[in-house]
Amino acid sequence: MTTLALGPEWLSPDYLIETFSLPGILLIVFAESGLFAFLPGDSLLFTAGLFVAQGEYISQPLWLVCTLIVLAAVIGDQVGYMIGKFFGPRLFSRPNSKLFKQENLEKAHEFMEKYGPKAIVLARFVPIVRTFAPIVAGAGRMKYRTFLTYNVIGGVAWGTGVTLAGYWLGQIEFIRTNVEAILVLIVVVSVVPIAIEYLRERKKKKRAAAGAPAASQQQYQQPQYPVMDDATTQLRRVDPYQQPQQPQQQYQQPQQPQQYQQPQQPYAQQYPQGYGQQPYGDQQGGQYPYDQGR
Repeated sequence: MTTLALGPEWLSPDYLIETFSLPGILLIVFAESGLFAFLPGDSLLFTAGLFVAQGEYISQPLWLVCTLIVLAAVIGDQVGYMIGKFFGPRLFSRPNSKLFKQENLEKAHEFMEKYGPKAIVLARFVPIVRTFAPIVAGAGRMKYRTFLTYNVIGGVAWGTGVTLAGYWLGQIEFIRTNVEAILVLIVVVSVVPIAIEYLRERKKKKRAAAGAPAASQQQYQQPQYPVMDDATTQLRRVDPYQQPQQPQQQYQQPQQPQQYQQPQQPYAQQYPQGYGQQPYGDQQGGQYPYDQGR
């Protein structure tokens, strides 16, 4: 039985189980949970359950196989959490390499932001994301007790569920005779969530790019928020196309030009005959007001 469609021969689930048996399964589950993303996960567990049902290459009972797989998955996530806790900031600034892609770490980060702690459980069923989810949880300082709780739940659901599915379906004749096609189907189903998320992000970016010119246009078309008028100290709405107007000043009547007044002469020159000749008050009817009543 060959599964070249799943990748290199040395990574095919049947080759790994035929060569390394249960210890090889546990090692790969441990590494794929928090260290290396591009290792068989779902297909490996399904094949393990199928071989247990057939009694080939794995001699241990089903309950022991499931228990050990769950332990390997939980411990692998614990290691990933510790890596993220102690090296998290440096991982986010690390350049890409053959085994490490910055975009995979960012996808896991977005997944964690979207679903919160329960992402630890959901990520178990999403390839690549399940490798980086515990790292992001550690880098984000998720409470250890919370992480451990969801880690155990996810490990039991994934490790036991997929293995039991392979065990039960492996007893069906059609499944036994078409193992390669079933494994390819499992891989395709595992990749579907990633493909959906990729298409969704691509569509979102296109919408954002198409809406950018419209948004810049709306900045000039939509009315601005009310602002304070300096002249009236009242809120007013400003038309974006209207030129800013200077506050209107109150109308003032033009002042009449002042009549030219000759400067007064000194007292001695104006009244040379002395103080008695100085007029006082305003003349009314030939008399001065202060003289009335005398």
